[in-house]
Amino acid sequence: MKAKRWIVRGHNADDAASLARVLGVSPILAALLINRGYGDASSARTFLTPGYDQLHEPYLMLGMKEAVERLQHALNTGEPILIYGDYDVDGTTGTAILLRALKLLGARVGFHVPHRFTEGYGIQQAALEKAVADGYKLVVSVDCGIRAHAPLHWARDNGLDVIITDHHLPDETDGAPPAFAVLNPNQKGCEYPDKNLAGVGVAFKLVHALFRERGREAQVAAFMKVVAIGTVADVAKLTGENRTIVALGLKDLAKAANPGLRALIDVAGCGDGTGMTAYDLGFRLGPRINAAGRMDAASAVVELFDTRDSAEARRLAEHLDARNEERKTVQQQIIDLAVAELEEGAANDSFVTVVAGDGWHRGVIGIAASKIAERLNRPCVVLSVDGDVAHGSGRSIEAYHLLNGLTACSDLFEKFGGHSHAAGITIRPERIAEFRRRLNEHAASCLTPDDLEHSVVIDLELPAESVTFAMARELQALEPFGAGNPTPVFATRNLRCLSEPVLLKERHLRLRLAGPQNRPLEAIWFNCTEPGRQTPNLNGSIELAYTIELSAFNNEYRMQLNVVDCRTVELST
Repeated sequence: MKAKRWIVRGHNADDAASLARVLGVSPILAALLINRGYGDASSARTFLTPGYDQLHEPYLMLGMKEAVERLQHALNTGEPILIYGDYDVDGTTGTAILLRALKLLGARVGFHVPHRFTEGYGIQQAALEKAVADGYKLVVSVDCGIRAHAPLHWARDNGLDVIITDHHLPDETDGAPPAFAVLNPNQKGCEYPDKNLAGVGVAFKLVHALFRERGREAQVAAFMKVVAIGTVADVAKLTGENRTIVALGLKDLAKAANPGLRALIDVAGCGDGTGMTAYDLGFRLGPRINAAGRMDAASAVVELFDTRDSAEARRLAEHLDARNEERKTVQQQIIDLAVAELEEGAANDSFVTVVAGDGWHRGVIGIAASKIAERLNRPCVVLSVDGDVAHGSGRSIEAYHLLNGLTACSDLFEKFGGHSHAAGITIRPERIAEFRRRLNEHAASCLTPDDLEHSVVIDLELPAESVTFAMARELQALEPFGAGNPTPVFATRNLRCLSEPVLLKERHLRLRLAGPQNRPLEAIWFNCTEPGRQTPNLNGSIELAYTIELSAFNNEYRMQLNVVDCRTVELST
């Protein structure tokens, strides 16, 4: 792997000192706030103290009034309601909270989560036909439906009201979908102030408005634990309202009473939920929830959060855990096959990597695309070819709007949709080569060679003596970390190894470092001995890029530096 370019973000020391005095924080924390766009005292205080009062008024969302009134009618008349959720973590958690909310309000309610492989993504007419046959007059979608025009026309023609809750980008050429009401902060004409809500977040705003109308707004906060999981696991930006939702949800996780959530926290190795961070949601709970829809039927997730029986909750949580282990095995197989398909020269010369294989497991191609995009620092689309159709999943890098690129190739697809940095397509195999060519042409017009260069953005350079336990504790005020609010990366120069690095699990290195004042610092360099990774000689003067982690064991905290990149300056003899 080529050496990474370090990009050190600058800051005005006087501005940081001034903000630090006003807020009563360190200049280090103040500098980080300024670099994240919170340079004035008011916005900084809001950022540092997320609270329930920071949630936006739900009725600012276009379509909310109509959606609530229709649900009120169903509640008042005993009309059955069907929740139609997507099979990913965003859709299943959103379905779970909406199902629980409507049950608490006394609704006659059922749910349907389509099977990824037998039904496919989004609202399907066959499922709506079954809903009508089962006596439903009202369907509420979660995390899907914004582009489902044909099935929604059928629903309208057959007396079935559909309320769409979604956050995916709409197809502006076709206009709004023909639904009874559409809730999507990204739809044209919607003035909702936060456009970054996850699909579960949009469903939560509907619950918020409905509970207010029923005089039960005090119960709304209880839903934020599961909303937080879906928001983080969907990699939604943890800024604005999302930050508030996740911060408040994390705060209450240890008090979770839901048997399914308690079982999931336990199976994921998170103890009783005390001290959990967004990392735990994104890398422990989230993958287990997501694995259900990737490897099996996603309905198990909704059943997990819906059950009141602890034994059944434990069984379902262990089922999700087993599916996740299966997912990891299959995922690595697909990544190995995909990387083998790539010719290194072609990958280095292209702006977008498009790779396809026969019969690749469709449940993990999205994760494979993400891993390859990270490895090559290029947008990547991975396609699974099955006879006369190929299903693809794409992930992008920060500098490239993937959905815009796919839109430029839309005539090649059977269907497509998604976000700026994650999307899915269905295409005929004979069109893949043309798709690869045209997507690369589009990306070449938007990206520069620098965009494709592996780089590390350094938030601050610190002398070794500034890296203290107290500073690490203060950094926790910036959490939750995630998309849009990444864990701060620091750089420290003039370090040296105090002892020989220790190899862990044949992949990681444990380092014991010190600066000029000889105070020891413990560091872990994860995956630095994997194939393709060149470990530098650590006998010289070390320049380290790292994040800082505090971990607790037996109520004792310890500080650890997690290495992002490492460079050495050879000592002269």
